[in-house]
Amino acid sequence: MPSKLVKVQIHKNIDDFPYIPYPVVSIGTFDGVHLGHQKIISRMKEIARSRSGETVIITFDPHPRRIIYSDSWDMKLINSSKRKIDLLARTGIGHLLILPFTTELADMSSDIFIKDILVVKVHAKMVVVGYDHHFGKDRKGDYKSLESYGKDFGFDVEEIPVEYIDGLAVSSSKIRKALNDGNIHLANRFLGYEYSIQGTVVGGQKLGHKLGFPTANIEIDDKLKLIAANGVYACRVNWKNQKFLGMGNIGIRPTLEKHDLTIEVHIFDFDKDIYGDDLTIYWVERIRDEVRFRDLDALREQLVIDKKTVLAFFGR
Repeated sequence: MPSKLVKVQIHKNIDDFPYIPYPVVSIGTFDGVHLGHQKIISRMKEIARSRSGETVIITFDPHPRRIIYSDSWDMKLINSSKRKIDLLARTGIGHLLILPFTTELADMSSDIFIKDILVVKVHAKMVVVGYDHHFGKDRKGDYKSLESYGKDFGFDVEEIPVEYIDGLAVSSSKIRKALNDGNIHLANRFLGYEYSIQGTVVGGQKLGHKLGFPTANIEIDDKLKLIAANGVYACRVNWKNQKFLGMGNIGIRPTLEKHDLTIEVHIFDFDKDIYGDDLTIYWVERIRDEVRFRDLDALREQLVIDKKTVLAFFGR
């Protein structure tokens, strides 16, 4: 993923979407903005350059499944809406059209979506979709329906084949499974960047100070954010655009007989008061399970070992 933000025009009202002579369009939820998504976007940019066009991604907020399966939906998202927008902006696209996903949009048939949105509102000249893309009511729209309507309305369609990593097809569902399993290494490979959690530093019990390993406890704003499996991780930390290394913990702190999920990180070579500040933690490698120790002395001994393991992992 590019490290610098590229100027992208963000549109939240389709009625105000500007006229573009040659829009190269893709549609999707883009949860993860993973390597498969990046492959689609790379092809969009290539086509736009060759035809003096502009790239347009149409996405939705909230996630469509949250509306369609409102009574039973419990899926967590790889990225918050804010993080997804940030990641898409870093790909170098020209326009991001965010459609509010409502019950009315959920009931819109694929042919009406194509005619009213792709053709009338966006004036698509080229539509690029993934190999398994479906859209519209009951997910009846697909590459073939796009291709059929394209002949009638004057736009071309291209289907991007699946992206494979280690013989596995990259998908958001596989990334969620890898995160739930604690396989952060595989998740990051599928993503093409490091999975992160962003939040505000809040006060804790200050037990880390007593153990010699003070931690920043993170409170996340987005309750739909998928949190990786419990355990101890090698981490990178971003505080006020300054980068540090650290070791993070996701879990319930069983040694203290706690039950609430806690996200915390011990930042190496760091001694500042950061309560109330925003912090981004990048989870790089899971080094062990969260376990219950017989007492705090045993926990302290393990933390010393964990720090050595993390430093060795980072080549320090």
